[in-house]
Amino acid sequence: LRPLEMLALTESGTTTGSLAYNDVSLLRQTRQAAHIGVDLNGQERVAELIGDGVLVATPAGSTAYNYSAHGPILPLGSHTIALTPLAPYRPRRWRGAILKADTEVRFRVLDPYKRPVSVTADSHETRDVVEVTIRESRERRVTLLFDPEHNLEDRILSEQFMF
Repeated sequence: LRPLEMLALTESGTTTGSLAYNDVSLLRQTRQAAHIGVDLNGQERVAELIGDGVLVATPAGSTAYNYSAHGPILPLGSHTIALTPLAPYRPRRWRGAILKADTEVRFRVLDPYKRPVSVTADSHETRDVVEVTIRESRERRVTLLFDPEHNLEDRILSEQFMF
């Protein structure tokens, strides 16, 4: 499993980096909805996402926050990531996307002073961000070890058929 590398630029101009094995999420800091632009590999895909926020999940993290936000469960080894909006208001019908794992995702906070946003990479939070770039790490990789009686791949598959 390759973790996600997150690089965040804050209002004050500082840059913070972090790794995430599960997910990176952007979330509004106040009661007002966040306004976030979404670019994939340098191309604008969502001019203005209005809602609570947005997240990017690895296959290992797709059964956690991503799943509770109605995002897809991704098979381990699928070389994909999930892009999932959090309580989206606009665009109304957009429910996210499954992307190739090597896709660079860039989020632009469109009104950071009136509608501040924080980013969390697994449990490491950075507040007052204006731009966040996420990509799969090319240098780091971890091997997941499983208890033969509790195989994670079987659990992920069974999660997809729970009603």
